[in-house]
Amino acid sequence: MKIALIGASGNAGQRLHTELVSRGHDVTAIARNPEKIQPLERTVALAGDIAEPRSLATTLAGHDAVISSVMFRAFDHGKMLDAVIRSEVPRYLVVGGAGGLEVAPGVRFLDSADFPEVARPESEAGIAYLERLTKTDGLDWTFLAPSALFGPGERTGDFRLGKDQLLVGPDGSHMSYEDLAVAMVDELEKPKHSRARFTVGY
Repeated sequence: MKIALIGASGNAGQRLHTELVSRGHDVTAIARNPEKIQPLERTVALAGDIAEPRSLATTLAGHDAVISSVMFRAFDHGKMLDAVIRSEVPRYLVVGGAGGLEVAPGVRFLDSADFPEVARPESEAGIAYLERLTKTDGLDWTFLAPSALFGPGERTGDFRLGKDQLLVGPDGSHMSYEDLAVAMVDELEKPKHSRARFTVGY
């Protein structure tokens, strides 16, 4: 498939780029500073700015799917959706956040005593974006939420999938960038969560 990856130079974006290329997908890797994008095969690196939705829509057009891996506070939500919808790309996949997942019935991770306050603004922005997606008609989107701790690690391919509850294992709730990329590309290749959130963890 031909995939547009917004945020290809970021932490999760780099791993998504690598995973996509390793599985034979052609990638248009998009970042504000394309010189920071990994020079991988099957890749065209382009500059893109969410603040200019018409221009970004032109860049996205003609792809089989768009994946965005951008901090939610770093862009205007309406302009991102405008660009994706204008592009008429059939699928939109989003690297989300864990704050909106439940830790008990009706209790979000964001509202629990264990939630790190430093992450609250970004988490609230991610929750708002998901709510906006649910109210956007005619868009086939998927929102993949990581576990509570999300950072560099190994690509194991050994993890669990969930829906709206935070996944907690013997070592707590955590997920590597590398394995989230595996889960996202799995979803890309074999869709199971159309217009839905799902989560991944060990």
